[in-house]
Amino acid sequence: MAALKYAGLEDTDSEEELPPGWEERTTRDGWVYYANHLEEKTQWEHPKSGKRKRVAGGLPYGWEQETDESGQVYFVDHINKRTTYLDPRLAFTVEDNPVKPPTRQKYDGNSTAMEILQGRDLSEKVVIITGANSGIGFETAKSFALHGAYVILACRNMSRGNDAVQRILGEWHKAKVEAMTLDLASLHSVQQFAEAFKSKNVPLHILICNAATFGAPWCLTEDGLESTFQVNHLGHFYLVQLLEDVLRSSSPARVVVVSSESHRFTEIKDSSGKLDFSLLSPSKKEYWAMLAYNRSKLCNILFSNELNRRLSPHGVMCNSVHPGNMMYSSIHRSWWVYTLLFTLARPFTKSMIFMWASSQYSHGNSPQSLGEFFWLEYWMLTLELIAAVPRL
Repeated sequence: MAALKYAGLEDTDSEEELPPGWEERTTRDGWVYYANHLEEKTQWEHPKSGKRKRVAGGLPYGWEQETDESGQVYFVDHINKRTTYLDPRLAFTVEDNPVKPPTRQKYDGNSTAMEILQGRDLSEKVVIITGANSGIGFETAKSFALHGAYVILACRNMSRGNDAVQRILGEWHKAKVEAMTLDLASLHSVQQFAEAFKSKNVPLHILICNAATFGAPWCLTEDGLESTFQVNHLGHFYLVQLLEDVLRSSSPARVVVVSSESHRFTEIKDSSGKLDFSLLSPSKKEYWAMLAYNRSKLCNILFSNELNRRLSPHGVMCNSVHPGNMMYSSIHRSWWVYTLLFTLARPFTKSMIFMWASSQYSHGNSPQSLGEFFWLEYWMLTLELIAAVPRL
């Protein structure tokens, strides 16, 4: 009790009664958190008991849950025609008693995606995965589909996309999967994909920006941009912008951007510290495939961090993920030298089925040398770049 007295939390007798200035709230998915209006902070643990709680059961008859412009959950009582930020289910909470993890880490590099999702019911979730006809994208799509999610494989090659769908259906004939055309090397195709998806009038809970090209020779897309930059970053950037309204209305939702640790080995600023667009979409003379890939992955990280800052208050979390060093996949197919290197390294790398479990997530941890001013400059330049394409 001495600690409570020191913190000024000993004002009430009941362990469950909140001290002055505190308020109990709930997230959209039913977890209880506590807001301290005096210090303007929130936390998951009860300020006195230290317990975590969640609400039990559904809303009472006549009640509906909504989210305001700031992302805060409120409740509508249609019978009495009133609204409140107080969850009517707070009278029926249960304590969250997480099982203490064993000394050994529960998941490691040998864990599979299916093991991670074991026991999860994703039957109400809608998922889009770019580049899902092979490699990381396919294993991710299969894992989600076999746990009940409605999965859309966004693929450039529809023949391969449909083959991937059939492989998943071969494992479970009731899987809800389909392939849709998406060519990230064409901003027009990205726009068409977004329109086609929206016409389905379904929510979007998870968007995984996975598709990428690596080691490709220099070439320009139909939009006049270097292909690695557009496929790995700009196409996904535009896709998220077009689907942002669906993600926000589907909250809680998540965007996952598949990046790489190689983002650490490059730079996209000039000598004065400003963004150098010529480094993002270089000329043929200045092009080196490995550097182009690294820069596109740095763009992924920056985009993910800023997207999380902007959308997390609205119930949309964004994470970037490093799937594993030298993980064997088909991304190396553009040049035989890379294929040889990956083949030699294969005995020491993770396979596809291990990648999702051992991926490293990060958000909100952009390189410290990149300040917010630089980020806003980068964000606006990307928007201007898309707006400058005549067909859009």
